[in-house]
Amino acid sequence: MGPVNSRRLIYSTARGSLCSVCGWPEKDCRCSARVGAAEEKIPARIAAKLRIEHRGPGKTVTLIEGLPKNRQFLEDVTRALKKSCGSGGRAGEEAIELQGDQRERVRELLAAKGWRVKG
Repeated sequence: MGPVNSRRLIYSTARGSLCSVCGWPEKDCRCSARVGAAEEKIPARIAAKLRIEHRGPGKTVTLIEGLPKNRQFLEDVTRALKKSCGSGGRAGEEAIELQGDQRERVRELLAAKGWRVKG
């Protein structure tokens, strides 16, 4: 047997293309370079879906889903809802979470903006 060639490819899993910034596969990339690229435009008519979840003992969270995936828009709406409801919460990537069962109050506020509210 001759010497082993260290450059010869023996096995490959063919990972596909990777993000040049974070090194994750491009379809799973979550770096800041991609965040602004995937923001949706805000439609003229918005249909929001309300539901509640129970997280842990005695913890209720109101979720507002079906909103456009636009970070600035979600943060602005979250700030206004938190102030109006007097509760905490956060803007996720696809939904808004408010602490407590705020469905009735949120339904009134969103309907006043001209949004269609389900749930």
